[in-house]
Amino acid sequence: MNRILKVAQREYIETVKTRTFLIGILFTFVLMGLTFLVSIKLQEKSRSGALPDRHIVALNSSPGISEQLETVFSGYNASHPQRKLLFEQEIVRDQTIESRTENLKRSVLDGKIDGYVIIDGNVIEGDGGVRFYCVKVTDFELFSNVQRLVNDAVFNSRLRLNNLSPELIGKLRRWVPVEQINLRAKTEKKQNEFVALMMPFFFMFLMFMGIVTTSQGLLMSVIEEKSSRVIEILLASVSSFQLMTGKILGQSGVGLTLVSIYAVTAFVTAHIRGLNIMMSPGIFLYFILFYILGFLLVSSILAAIGSACNDIKEAQSLMGPVTITLIVPMVAWFYIVQRPEGMLAVVLSFIPITTPMVMILRMAVRPDLPMIQIIGSIALLALSVPAVMWAASKVFRTGILMYGKQPSIKELFRWVRSE
Repeated sequence: MNRILKVAQREYIETVKTRTFLIGILFTFVLMGLTFLVSIKLQEKSRSGALPDRHIVALNSSPGISEQLETVFSGYNASHPQRKLLFEQEIVRDQTIESRTENLKRSVLDGKIDGYVIIDGNVIEGDGGVRFYCVKVTDFELFSNVQRLVNDAVFNSRLRLNNLSPELIGKLRRWVPVEQINLRAKTEKKQNEFVALMMPFFFMFLMFMGIVTTSQGLLMSVIEEKSSRVIEILLASVSSFQLMTGKILGQSGVGLTLVSIYAVTAFVTAHIRGLNIMMSPGIFLYFILFYILGFLLVSSILAAIGSACNDIKEAQSLMGPVTITLIVPMVAWFYIVQRPEGMLAVVLSFIPITTPMVMILRMAVRPDLPMIQIIGSIALLALSVPAVMWAASKVFRTGILMYGKQPSIKELFRWVRSE
């Protein structure tokens, strides 16, 4: 045990004191600081009216809504002076629309206007439609605003045709703000909806970064020491199992250091921004537990892969299935957040390699998950770790001193079965 701890201490110190590690942490802080400053500057810029106005032209075949179109767009510009929608409309007949669209199309492509709208003549009756032509299809805000304002104009015109007052209807339909309060929170403070959605993802992403990034560092370390023959010197003092276990424990400490730095930085930044974060303290303890077990599992697999390969190119082919499996929770996170008790979430919670990320994601959404699932997933992961480490040590023992041709999957299983 003493030798394992010495190897772990060496692995931790040798990794932490490297320039790459220190530059990585410094770069992370700089990147977070720049992101923080840029977001503030963008908010100030949006409030100061520095954003360019957008220019829209409407070919209107329904004269009955022309007045309301002017009214709703003027109202929008009055309430959004920081970025107006400059609106022009032409009353046209259906037969003459084609001749006008060519010029407007050229204007959009040349960047003179942002888009044009064609409104059918029978749109008030509900038989016609509206088409919006533009090139910036990813400008969802522009399309959403045009769609809403045109619909408001049509709705108000229908009210006037039926002798109903749009002003009165507007008063009757006044928006009533509804506060969403989390019954599981200890206080009834209002929480930002975006923060409530992204916090579970943050915990899972932090778990992913801590496990995957640091495990890959372990893989690189094993391959480097093997190719430089340093591993042979180390094996003269410790057994292959002690060396592998010590390297894994040392890198797990590196991962915990990185995760702690990232987590503290993120929460301090959120506090400075005034974001209200409602999380049970227990989730942090579960996070550490799942992280340690998950790291031991994944790093054991990658240590075995690293010992069997001579360079990183060989390792990448063997890492493929592991990497794809680890990415599955990242791809399915939004579905799992919406359905934390669904079949997919439960199944992924009991696949050891995905258990840490999926369980911490589910617990961040639902702290009151059935205790049997929490205990069951921890027990399964805890039983899987020694089994995987035992199999990895078999591969590590044989592969670490072998050079030349990359072993096949069949040969790796033969190493595991060997005495």
